[in-house]
Amino acid sequence: MAEPLQVEVVSADEVVWSGQGTLIIARTVDGDMGIMPGHAPVLAVLAPGGVEIVTPDASREVVAVDGGFLSVAQGRVSILSEYARMADEISVDQAERELADAQARLDAGEDTEEVRQHVMRASAQVRAAHKVR
Repeated sequence: MAEPLQVEVVSADEVVWSGQGTLIIARTVDGDMGIMPGHAPVLAVLAPGGVEIVTPDASREVVAVDGGFLSVAQGRVSILSEYARMADEISVDQAERELADAQARLDAGEDTEEVRQHVMRASAQVRAAHKVR
């Protein structure tokens, strides 16, 4: 069996998760992508959502990201996102309220970069939180 991948999830201000993974599942702008040891090098643009990481002991970690990049090269997976948060730290109810509020602002015509970013982050949190519940 191939050596596990070294995985690192980095937000704009911190390393959110770092460790080994045997399977990484991430949603890209082109669709879902699964990464296993031995995967060919790739660079992909992430869509907002939850990145799943299966560790060598078969536990599963889920990280909410609001987009960003996924890079695979030489047994390493780097996930870089302006916003990243562990899904088990997210309250589903709060994330759903934030998404509804942000969507209401957008629907009311407040179409600014800040509001669109808020919708993406809240949407990512909801998706990721539901993956761990």
